Amino acid sequence: MNAPVNFDKMDVGYDIPAVPGMAEGDIQTPCLVLDLDALERNIKKMGDYAKAHGMRHRVHGKMHKSVDVALLQERLGGSVGVCCQKVSEAEVFARGGIKDVLVSNQVRDPAKIDRLARLPKLGARTICCVDMLDNVADLSAAAVKHGTTIECLVEIDCGAGRCGVKTTPEVVALAKAINAAPGLKFAGIQAYQGAMQHMDSYADRKAKIDLAVAQVKDAVDTLKSDGIACDIVGGGGTGSYYFESTSGVYNELQCGSYAFMDADYGRILDQNGQRIDQGEWENALFILTSVMSHAKADKAIVDAGLKAQSVDSGLPVVFGRTDVKYVKCSDEHGVVEDPAGVLKVNDKLKLVPGHCDPTCNVHDWYVGVRNGVVETVWPVSARGKAY
Repeated sequence: MNAPVNFDKMDVGYDIPAVPGMAEGDIQTPCLVLDLDALERNIKKMGDYAKAHGMRHRVHGKMHKSVDVALLQERLGGSVGVCCQKVSEAEVFARGGIKDVLVSNQVRDPAKIDRLARLPKLGARTICCVDMLDNVADLSAAAVKHGTTIECLVEIDCGAGRCGVKTTPEVVALAKAINAAPGLKFAGIQAYQGAMQHMDSYADRKAKIDLAVAQVKDAVDTLKSDGIACDIVGGGGTGSYYFESTSGVYNELQCGSYAFMDADYGRILDQNGQRIDQGEWENALFILTSVMSHAKADKAIVDAGLKAQSVDSGLPVVFGRTDVKYVKCSDEHGVVEDPAGVLKVNDKLKLVPGHCDPTCNVHDWYVGVRNGVVETVWPVSARGKAY
């Protein structure tokens, strides 16, 4: 999926939803559409924020799974690299020219460890997370076998309740084991508090991060007293980056959804009680869908159903309209309340997905639009790379 796209050999409506130069109204649906102006403003805004606060920003590639978007974030936002969740996903970014790749997850399967150890040969700094001592020897053996270096972050469970160690002594023990292992290098700490990102209240989110910061600070300070420095103290998401960046502890942000935005993130509130999709970030990602039936006077049926999106975080929201509402979906159909009967067959609607990450994962292409014209079509490069 990193190969250059030859649009001359693409059949619109079969291979691809659109080609550059087409009018926005001719895009085949359902598909993902990017408002390129909004996307670029979001990317630049986060990049400017990180720079102003002395933070590195490692963009979360698992959100968009796109080499093209990651390279845009590097060019416009000054990102230092990507983090992702799977080894195969990391390979896509490394093969696509990203030079600093973090698998912000544990890698335990021997075949996956072997592939991870080969990543540096693609020219990318390669980092992964570790939370168990027995993982260290396996990573070390693979790195030695391939003559490469794998850098490791000790993951701290700072509230998400998933992977990671809970205590500072565990952090120190892992850091020392990594440093002592041939082919490995201790690079720092991974401490992402994912459980609080979608809490509506700014104060509630801050309270959770305050606990995480105290936990991470204790680990960093103890490591320092033992002569062990952390190049990376990473974490921070779209719902919390302002806390980590002013903590005096974290030095790297790992935000993802800010670039596209979705309905679930859009609902959370900033410190002034305003939704973050009404000033802080712009909606740049949409599911473009068409009305295919209006046999019932008060309902329009559209072609974006479950197979075009993820509804784990709620149904999509019709963008820019209050007169119609997306209320239900099945595999291939979406039901839109249309009490005044304003929609007609073949009308198009822009839907803001409930959750951008898994929605992007079910599509092959992004159609980038500017001023009503298709400017670019990008592959979802890491689509299906779940290994």
